[in-house]
Amino acid sequence: MFKNVGIYVRQESNHGVDLDVMNDMIDFLSNKDIKLLIDESSDYENSHTNSVNHNDFVETVDLIIVFGGDGTLLNSARKYLDYEIPILGINMGKVGFLTDIKVDNFEKSLSDILDGNYLIEERNLVSAKFNETHLYGLNEVVIHSGSYAQLMRYQLSVNDRIVYEQRSDGLIVATPTGSTAYALSAGGPIIHPSLDVWTILPMLPQSLSSRPFIISSEEKVIINLFDGPNEQAKICVDGQDDIDLPFNVEISVSKMKKTLKLVHLKDNDFFEACREKLGWSLNISKL
Repeated sequence: MFKNVGIYVRQESNHGVDLDVMNDMIDFLSNKDIKLLIDESSDYENSHTNSVNHNDFVETVDLIIVFGGDGTLLNSARKYLDYEIPILGINMGKVGFLTDIKVDNFEKSLSDILDGNYLIEERNLVSAKFNETHLYGLNEVVIHSGSYAQLMRYQLSVNDRIVYEQRSDGLIVATPTGSTAYALSAGGPIIHPSLDVWTILPMLPQSLSSRPFIISSEEKVIINLFDGPNEQAKICVDGQDDIDLPFNVEISVSKMKKTLKLVHLKDNDFFEACREKLGWSLNISKL
């Protein structure tokens, strides 16, 4: 059971987070038999939290509670991934596939979790390597031309067998977690998070027959870039900053050994989240 709980809020916490609501939730947690800690690098202040340095924080906490949206949870995952600390997300954002605890049932949900009624789900991460650069993400790796509505030419191989060579705006390699993020907007399928697969999705391909496909995340994926509209292409993970990607370089995509550990209530239901977040249960006859 969790005794030392870390609090994580995105930097500049007054942007997009209702601090009054959050302070009320921290007040509630302070009455539980737990110790609340916060990394001193955070700009959030609360009299119930003990500010400690980064090393003490990661060595002490056995759970990190993230207040915000999925983007905030992804930021916390990148910051603390090496320490394999379970993360619990409180949805104070807009969608919240990863931050699945709602504000309006926070007290009951947290009481259940602190009483031991939870499960820990491990989510796979995708890694991309080229030259001396190593990137990783929870949602997806995106390789793109760097220019709006201009194509790049590349070759995709799986297990040393060429899949295709084509021209498109870019290519997305998405995890099941990422299937409900950017890849969904690009026309990819929704993948249940329990599956150990990737979606490979060309972005606006020139070929009319090009379609997304799904492979095991154990496969060896190689992308070779040939040319594009600019001197270099771009690569980014999880919507972070674009990084320059030279042509005639091999990008190797693989599954990371480390996983992200997410804490859920035992009755957490992925399909309920889909119904709620994607409007599957919306009765348009009443609109």
